[in-house]
Amino acid sequence: MLESLIQFCLENLNYWTVAFFMMIESSFIPFPSEVVVPPAAYKAAAGDLNVVLVVLSATAGASVGAIINYVLAYIFGRPFVYYIVNSRFGKMCMLSQEKMEVAEKYFEEHGALSTLVGRLMPAVRQLISIPAGIFKMNFGMFLLYTAIGAGLWNSVLAAIGYYLHSVIPQEELLDTVREYSHSISIAFFVIGAAIIGYVIFKAKKKK
Repeated sequence: MLESLIQFCLENLNYWTVAFFMMIESSFIPFPSEVVVPPAAYKAAAGDLNVVLVVLSATAGASVGAIINYVLAYIFGRPFVYYIVNSRFGKMCMLSQEKMEVAEKYFEEHGALSTLVGRLMPAVRQLISIPAGIFKMNFGMFLLYTAIGAGLWNSVLAAIGYYLHSVIPQEELLDTVREYSHSISIAFFVIGAAIIGYVIFKAKKKK
């Protein structure tokens, strides 16, 4: 199925569809960003799109999807979120109480910075905006951190897709992107942990 989706992306993606798919990916509906941004960047390398606009479109879409999560959680609160997570609809979206608790704990432990770093981590990337809404994080700060985190992630994915155009045929794109994105996710996890550790260290030192 993913192979067919890659083919569809390569044939039909434009800036609007990139933004739309990334909005879905960034909301509570499961949709891998790896099948959107790299194929769009692959097309950009062929001259069909502009890679900078691909990144901007993807980041705008991801930010809108995160805002949807944030607003729903902000308005309806924690009980509603967990009701949806444990419902049949939540199961269809591959949500679980365990995943939600991980994202919520991550936000509680690391605060506002988690909305930036969390966007780079595979375990909490799509869900970190929900606890931000539950705890009523300042919207301007939330949007800024979310856009920066999403922009970094999309830039990496776009760089992978753009580079791969010159080294592999189209039919090998999916498997190669999976390999690269997995390694990048691990690297971002380490970098994110280092950033949080540094911030905590500075805060304790200041006190």
